[in-house]
Amino acid sequence: MGLGGQETPSFVSDFLEKCGGYAVLDGGFATELERHGADLNDPLWSAKCLISSPHLVRRVHLDYLDAGANVIITASYQATIQGFEAKGFSKEEAKALIRKSVEIAIEAREIYYDKLQSRRPVLVAASVGSYGAYLADGSEYSGNYGDAVTVETLKDFHRERVQILANSGADLIAFETTPNKIEAKAYAELLEEEGIDIPAWFSFTSKDGINVVSGDSISECASIADSCKQVVAVGINCTPPRFIHGLVSSIRKVTSKPIVIYPNSGETYDGLTKQWVVSLPTFYRKYLCCKTLNLNN
Repeated sequence: MGLGGQETPSFVSDFLEKCGGYAVLDGGFATELERHGADLNDPLWSAKCLISSPHLVRRVHLDYLDAGANVIITASYQATIQGFEAKGFSKEEAKALIRKSVEIAIEAREIYYDKLQSRRPVLVAASVGSYGAYLADGSEYSGNYGDAVTVETLKDFHRERVQILANSGADLIAFETTPNKIEAKAYAELLEEEGIDIPAWFSFTSKDGINVVSGDSISECASIADSCKQVVAVGINCTPPRFIHGLVSSIRKVTSKPIVIYPNSGETYDGLTKQWVVSLPTFYRKYLCCKTLNLNN
Protein backbone atom coordinates (compact mmCIF):
# COMPACT_ATOMS: atom_id res chain seq x y z
CA MET A 1 0.00 0.00 0.00
CA GLY A 2 2.60 2.50 -1.14
CA LEU A 3 2.02 6.24 -1.35
CA GLY A 4 3.19 6.71 -4.89
CA GLY A 5 3.27 10.34 -5.96
CA GLN A 6 0.36 11.50 -3.83
CA GLU A 7 0.64 14.69 -1.85
CA THR A 8 0.59 13.97 1.86
CA PRO A 9 -2.52 16.08 2.64
CA SER A 10 -4.59 14.12 0.13
CA PHE A 11 -3.00 10.90 1.32
CA VAL A 12 -4.16 11.31 4.91
CA SER A 13 -7.53 12.84 4.04
CA ASP A 14 -8.25 10.05 1.55
CA PHE A 15 -7.23 7.45 4.11
CA LEU A 16 -9.44 8.92 6.83
CA GLU A 17 -12.35 9.22 4.41
CA LYS A 18 -12.04 5.54 3.51
CA CYS A 19 -12.00 4.73 7.22
CA GLY A 20 -15.20 6.70 7.84
CA GLY A 21 -13.67 9.93 9.18
CA TYR A 22 -11.35 8.43 11.77
CA ALA A 23 -8.94 5.52 11.88
CA VAL A 24 -8.37 3.06 14.72
CA LEU A 25 -4.77 2.43 15.72
CA ASP A 26 -3.51 -0.76 17.29
CA GLY A 27 -2.95 -1.02 21.04
CA GLY A 28 -0.06 -1.53 23.45
CA PHE A 29 2.48 -3.71 21.67
CA ALA A 30 4.80 -4.71 24.51
CA THR A 31 1.82 -5.52 26.73
CA GLU A 32 0.57 -8.03 24.18
CA LEU A 33 4.03 -9.51 23.61
CA GLU A 34 4.31 -10.11 27.34
CA ARG A 35 0.83 -11.64 27.42
CA HIS A 36 2.07 -14.12 24.84
CA GLY A 37 5.03 -15.01 27.05
CA ALA A 38 7.81 -12.67 25.87
CA ASP A 39 10.34 -11.49 28.48
CA LEU A 40 11.02 -7.83 27.68
CA ASN A 41 13.30 -7.03 30.61
CA ASP A 42 15.99 -5.86 28.23
CA PRO A 43 17.40 -2.54 26.96
CA LEU A 44 15.90 -3.38 23.55
CA TRP A 45 12.42 -3.84 25.10
CA SER A 46 9.95 -4.99 22.43
CA ALA A 47 12.65 -4.84 19.74
CA LYS A 48 14.21 -7.85 21.47
CA CYS A 49 11.49 -9.96 19.87
CA LEU A 50 12.76 -9.08 16.41
CA ILE A 51 15.70 -11.30 17.37
CA SER A 52 14.22 -13.93 19.67
CA SER A 53 10.60 -14.35 18.62
CA PRO A 54 9.54 -12.60 15.39
CA HIS A 55 6.55 -14.98 15.23
CA LEU A 56 5.14 -13.25 18.31
CA VAL A 57 5.55 -9.85 16.67
CA ARG A 58 3.58 -11.11 13.67
CA ARG A 59 0.95 -12.63 15.95
CA VAL A 60 0.37 -9.36 17.81
CA HIS A 61 0.00 -7.46 14.52
CA LEU A 62 -2.55 -10.03 13.35
CA ASP A 63 -4.43 -9.85 16.67
CA TYR A 64 -4.84 -6.10 16.27
CA LEU A 65 -5.86 -6.42 12.63
CA ASP A 66 -8.48 -8.97 13.64
CA ALA A 67 -9.67 -6.49 16.29
CA GLY A 68 -10.23 -3.81 13.63
CA ALA A 69 -7.06 -1.71 13.57
CA ASN A 70 -6.55 0.53 10.54
CA VAL A 71 -2.96 1.33 11.52
CA ILE A 72 -0.39 -1.14 12.84
CA ILE A 73 2.80 0.21 14.37
CA THR A 74 6.05 -1.69 13.94
CA ALA A 75 8.17 -3.16 16.76
CA SER A 76 10.97 -0.69 16.03
CA TYR A 77 10.33 1.79 18.86
CA GLN A 78 13.51 0.77 20.65
CA ALA A 79 15.22 -0.77 17.61
CA THR A 80 18.34 1.32 17.01
CA ILE A 81 21.64 0.59 15.32
CA GLN A 82 23.43 1.63 18.50
CA GLY A 83 21.25 -0.62 20.67
CA PHE A 84 21.77 -3.69 18.50
CA GLU A 85 25.51 -3.04 18.26
CA ALA A 86 25.65 -2.97 22.06
CA LYS A 87 24.24 -6.50 21.94
CA GLY A 88 27.05 -7.67 19.70
CA PHE A 89 25.40 -7.34 16.29
CA SER A 90 27.25 -5.81 13.35
CA LYS A 91 26.00 -2.57 11.84
CA GLU A 92 24.64 -4.41 8.80
CA GLU A 93 22.84 -6.92 11.04
CA ALA A 94 21.37 -4.03 13.02
CA LYS A 95 20.09 -2.39 9.85
CA ALA A 96 18.55 -5.69 8.72
CA LEU A 97 16.73 -6.06 12.05
CA ILE A 98 15.27 -2.56 11.72
CA ARG A 99 14.04 -3.38 8.22
CA LYS A 100 12.69 -6.66 9.55
CA SER A 101 10.31 -4.80 11.87
CA VAL A 102 8.55 -3.34 8.82
CA GLU A 103 8.72 -6.56 6.82
CA ILE A 104 6.92 -8.45 9.59
CA ALA A 105 4.15 -5.84 9.76
CA ILE A 106 3.68 -5.84 5.98
CA GLU A 107 3.61 -9.64 6.00
CA ALA A 108 0.96 -9.60 8.72
CA ARG A 109 -1.15 -7.21 6.64
CA GLU A 110 -0.88 -9.50 3.62
CA ILE A 111 -1.82 -12.55 5.69
CA TYR A 112 -4.82 -10.62 7.02
CA TYR A 113 -5.85 -9.49 3.54
CA ASP A 114 -5.59 -13.05 2.23
CA LYS A 115 -8.35 -14.01 4.67
CA LEU A 116 -10.72 -11.30 3.43
CA GLN A 117 -12.77 -10.96 0.27
CA SER A 118 -12.45 -7.18 0.39
CA ARG A 119 -9.63 -5.03 1.71
CA ARG A 120 -10.32 -2.38 4.33
CA PRO A 121 -7.65 0.31 4.58
CA VAL A 122 -4.64 -0.62 6.73
CA LEU A 123 -1.43 1.37 7.02
CA VAL A 124 1.92 0.27 8.42
CA ALA A 125 3.53 2.94 10.60
CA ALA A 126 7.26 2.57 11.26
CA SER A 127 7.89 3.48 14.89
CA VAL A 128 10.76 5.74 15.95
CA GLY A 129 11.31 6.04 19.68
CA SER A 130 13.16 8.91 21.30
CA TYR A 131 16.83 9.08 22.24
CA GLY A 132 15.67 8.53 25.81
CA ALA A 133 14.06 5.24 24.80
CA TYR A 134 17.45 4.02 23.53
CA LEU A 135 19.05 4.99 26.84
CA ALA A 136 16.51 2.66 28.53
CA ASP A 137 16.78 4.61 31.78
CA GLY A 138 13.36 6.20 31.85
CA SER A 139 14.59 9.54 30.48
CA GLU A 140 12.01 9.40 27.70
CA TYR A 141 9.53 10.11 30.52
CA SER A 142 11.52 13.07 31.86
CA GLY A 143 12.88 14.54 28.63
CA ASN A 144 16.07 15.55 30.43
CA TYR A 145 19.03 14.65 28.23
CA GLY A 146 21.51 17.08 29.76
CA ASP A 147 23.30 20.05 28.22
CA ALA A 148 25.67 17.87 26.18
CA VAL A 149 22.85 16.62 23.93
CA THR A 150 22.10 19.08 21.13
CA VAL A 151 19.85 19.08 18.07
CA GLU A 152 22.87 17.93 16.04
CA THR A 153 23.53 15.10 18.50
CA LEU A 154 19.97 13.88 18.10
CA LYS A 155 19.98 14.18 14.32
CA ASP A 156 23.16 12.13 14.13
CA PHE A 157 21.68 9.51 16.45
CA HIS A 158 18.43 9.11 14.49
CA ARG A 159 19.66 9.69 10.94
CA GLU A 160 20.44 6.17 9.69
CA ARG A 161 17.45 4.54 11.38
CA VAL A 162 15.06 7.08 9.85
CA GLN A 163 16.65 6.57 6.42
CA ILE A 164 16.23 2.79 6.74
CA LEU A 165 12.60 3.02 7.83
CA ALA A 166 11.75 5.58 5.15
CA ASN A 167 12.94 3.12 2.50
CA SER A 168 11.54 -0.03 4.11
CA GLY A 169 8.11 -0.09 2.49
CA ALA A 170 6.26 1.43 5.47
CA ASP A 171 3.41 3.81 4.67
CA LEU A 172 4.48 6.43 7.20
CA ILE A 173 6.86 7.06 10.09
CA ALA A 174 5.52 7.46 13.65
CA PHE A 175 7.82 9.53 15.85
CA GLU A 176 6.46 8.45 19.21
CA THR A 177 6.63 9.50 22.87
CA THR A 178 8.57 12.64 21.98
CA PRO A 179 9.55 14.13 25.35
CA ASN A 180 10.89 17.57 24.52
CA LYS A 181 11.11 20.40 22.02
CA ILE A 182 14.73 19.73 21.05
CA GLU A 183 13.94 16.24 19.76
CA ALA A 184 10.91 17.47 17.80
CA LYS A 185 13.16 20.08 16.19
CA ALA A 186 15.75 17.39 15.40
CA TYR A 187 13.10 15.20 13.74
CA ALA A 188 11.76 18.07 11.65
CA GLU A 189 15.20 19.15 10.48
CA LEU A 190 16.21 15.56 9.75
CA LEU A 191 13.15 14.91 7.59
CA GLU A 192 13.93 18.04 5.59
CA GLU A 193 17.68 17.47 5.30
CA GLU A 194 17.35 13.86 4.21
CA GLY A 195 14.53 14.55 1.78
CA ILE A 196 12.29 11.97 3.45
CA ASP A 197 9.27 11.72 1.18
CA ILE A 198 6.90 9.49 3.12
CA PRO A 199 4.47 11.02 5.62
CA ALA A 200 5.14 11.17 9.35
CA TRP A 201 3.35 11.95 12.56
CA PHE A 202 4.83 13.43 15.73
CA SER A 203 3.26 12.39 19.03
CA PHE A 204 4.29 13.81 22.38
CA THR A 205 3.98 12.62 25.96
CA SER A 206 2.85 14.62 29.00
CA LYS A 207 2.57 14.07 32.73
CA ASP A 208 0.74 17.24 33.72
CA GLY A 209 -1.74 17.85 30.91
CA ILE A 210 -0.14 21.20 30.05
CA ASN A 211 3.40 20.59 28.86
CA VAL A 212 5.40 17.70 27.44
CA VAL A 213 7.31 15.73 30.07
CA SER A 214 10.43 17.94 29.83
CA GLY A 215 8.37 21.00 30.77
CA ASP A 216 8.42 22.41 27.24
CA SER A 217 5.14 23.87 26.04
CA ILE A 218 2.95 21.41 24.14
CA SER A 219 1.92 24.29 21.89
CA GLU A 220 5.53 25.04 20.97
CA CYS A 221 6.21 21.37 20.28
CA ALA A 222 3.07 21.02 18.16
CA SER A 223 4.01 24.16 16.24
CA ILE A 224 7.31 22.56 15.25
CA ALA A 225 5.40 19.55 13.94
CA ASP A 226 2.90 21.78 12.15
CA SER A 227 5.70 23.62 10.32
CA CYS A 228 7.18 20.40 8.94
CA LYS A 229 5.70 19.60 5.53
CA GLN A 230 6.23 15.83 5.93
CA VAL A 231 4.16 15.74 9.12
CA VAL A 232 0.55 14.80 8.39
CA ALA A 233 -0.71 14.38 11.98
CA VAL A 234 0.22 15.64 15.44
CA GLY A 235 -0.79 14.25 18.79
CA ILE A 236 -0.32 12.61 22.14
CA ASN A 237 0.67 9.13 23.24
CA CYS A 238 1.72 7.34 26.43
CA THR A 239 -0.14 9.91 28.53
CA PRO A 240 -2.89 9.45 31.17
CA PRO A 241 -6.37 9.67 29.58
CA ARG A 242 -7.48 12.43 31.97
CA PHE A 243 -5.04 14.85 30.29
CA ILE A 244 -5.96 14.16 26.68
CA HIS A 245 -8.82 16.63 26.17
CA GLY A 246 -6.80 19.62 27.39
CA LEU A 247 -3.73 18.65 25.41
CA VAL A 248 -5.72 18.18 22.21
CA SER A 249 -7.34 21.59 22.76
CA SER A 250 -3.87 23.16 23.02
CA ILE A 251 -2.61 21.34 19.93
CA ARG A 252 -5.68 22.35 17.92
CA LYS A 253 -4.87 26.02 18.54
CA VAL A 254 -1.62 25.74 16.57
CA THR A 255 -2.40 23.20 13.85
CA SER A 256 -5.24 22.13 11.60
CA LYS A 257 -3.56 18.82 10.83
CA PRO A 258 -5.28 15.59 11.96
CA ILE A 259 -4.85 14.68 15.61
CA VAL A 260 -3.41 11.32 16.65
CA ILE A 261 -4.34 10.13 20.14
CA TYR A 262 -3.21 7.01 21.92
CA PRO A 263 -3.11 7.35 25.71
CA ASN A 264 -1.77 4.80 28.14
CA SER A 265 -3.90 3.19 30.84
CA GLY A 266 -3.13 5.93 33.36
CA GLU A 267 -0.15 4.20 34.92
CA THR A 268 3.14 5.90 35.79
CA TYR A 269 6.51 4.56 34.63
CA ASP A 270 9.14 3.97 37.33
CA GLY A 271 12.55 4.32 35.66
CA LEU A 272 14.34 2.64 38.57
CA THR A 273 12.28 -0.55 38.68
CA LYS A 274 11.48 -0.36 34.94
CA GLN A 275 7.85 -1.07 35.75
CA TRP A 276 4.52 0.67 35.28
CA VAL A 277 2.80 1.62 38.52
CA VAL A 278 -0.97 1.17 38.29
CA SER A 279 -3.01 4.24 39.18
CA LEU A 280 -6.13 3.86 37.01
CA PRO A 281 -7.86 0.55 36.19
CA THR A 282 -9.00 1.69 32.78
CA PHE A 283 -7.76 0.72 29.37
CA TYR A 284 -8.00 2.74 26.17
CA ARG A 285 -7.61 1.93 22.53
CA LYS A 286 -5.74 4.23 20.16
CA TYR A 287 -7.47 6.53 17.71
CA LEU A 288 -6.29 8.65 14.81
CA CYS A 289 -8.96 11.33 14.59
CA CYS A 290 -9.75 13.51 11.61
CA LYS A 291 -9.13 17.25 11.82
CA THR A 292 -12.82 17.93 12.22
CA LEU A 293 -12.77 16.34 15.68
CA ASN A 294 -15.45 17.99 17.80
CA LEU A 295 -13.91 18.64 21.20
CA ASN A 296 -17.26 19.61 22.71
CA ASN A 297 -18.74 16.13 22.38
